[in-house]
Amino acid sequence: MATNHTQAAPGEFPEDPEELLPEESVLSLDEYLAMHAAVGHRTRYEILYRLVHGGDMSPKELDEVIEIDDSTLHYHLNKLVDVGLVEKRQQTERGQNGLYTYYRATVFGEVTLTRGVDELIRGEGDFDEMYNSSADRQ
Repeated sequence: MATNHTQAAPGEFPEDPEELLPEESVLSLDEYLAMHAAVGHRTRYEILYRLVHGGDMSPKELDEVIEIDDSTLHYHLNKLVDVGLVEKRQQTERGQNGLYTYYRATVFGEVTLTRGVDELIRGEGDFDEMYNSSADRQ
């Protein structure tokens, strides 16, 4: 668990980026960075995207929409689970033998996707407008 010795005033940035963490942060800066690194891979981004925007899915359902082989899918799912963006759930289904396995995005997964990469993509028009308006001033 990270500890924070000093907090910067609003609008200011601390010298050490770890000081951005809340006093009682549940995650370290390295754990947050690992989440962003994990979603930076195209296949993991697509998996997380499907889980955030489509809800819980089984490996078979994910395989059908992403069209990758089973071992590659499980490798990437395990990476997402390891960093805390996705959780693996198992339950028994009525009238079925064995367990039904499905995956779902965690709160960290949803926020990382919707306020991270998705927001960056949606903001491309704003970036273009800002870039072009600053170029016009020259």
